[in-house]
Amino acid sequence: MSLRATARIAAAADGSLPVLHSDGPFALRRTRSTDGSTRVTVVGAMSAPLGGDELALEARAEDGARLTVDAAAATVALPGRTAAPARYRVRLSAGADATLRWLPEPLVSAHGSHLRAHTTAELAADARLVLREEQVLGRHGEEPGTLVSRLTVTRAGRPLLDQELAYGPGAPGGWDGPAVLAGHRAVGQLLVVDPDFEGKPVEPRLLGDSAAVTPLAGPAALVTAVAGDALGLRRALDRALAALAPF
Repeated sequence: MSLRATARIAAAADGSLPVLHSDGPFALRRTRSTDGSTRVTVVGAMSAPLGGDELALEARAEDGARLTVDAAAATVALPGRTAAPARYRVRLSAGADATLRWLPEPLVSAHGSHLRAHTTAELAADARLVLREEQVLGRHGEEPGTLVSRLTVTRAGRPLLDQELAYGPGAPGGWDGPAVLAGHRAVGQLLVVDPDFEGKPVEPRLLGDSAAVTPLAGPAALVTAVAGDALGLRRALDRALAALAPF
């Protein structure tokens, strides 16, 4: 039987959590923060997503709030009893003068799985966002499942970024070729939205051999990176995070 679950988080400017609702595989825990923000850690309560599951996680930083959401472990997409794809939606929002840091652990696409993930973020004009996505294509020594991942971001009601990536069986040809992953099995991105970039735009540049910074048409920068494994990917994105997001 497929699972349907939605977990919700809302953080207020005074540091409180008016909403902290766990559901299904998402056990939400308030944890200690080292930077003064309100921090919530997502703890996996069961194996998910499996084929046919429909999961959602919503996080909102209300006006003036500072919210960090991270995770205790990686998410592993697994095959289920049905051939239907699993669906995982993340809905983020940040109000006026709010800061939202979305820093989950990697998503692992296990062999035989089929996952469609869609992250949306709606930001006020002066909100700040740090969003990290890491995808590992297959567990050690195995081929990946099918993974389709879309990221849609709007700022002050206007589109900032809308992109879709697809890997594994059934994905458009060439996803593993020299023009895309070139044999790498870990791929990720870091999106930083900061009103301060309006006065000092980010310059496009390479970060080492396998990561690049691209300024977006707005006060934002997108870092894309590939690596041979999850550890190498995290190191590349951590370097980018330290350089781009002092907040």
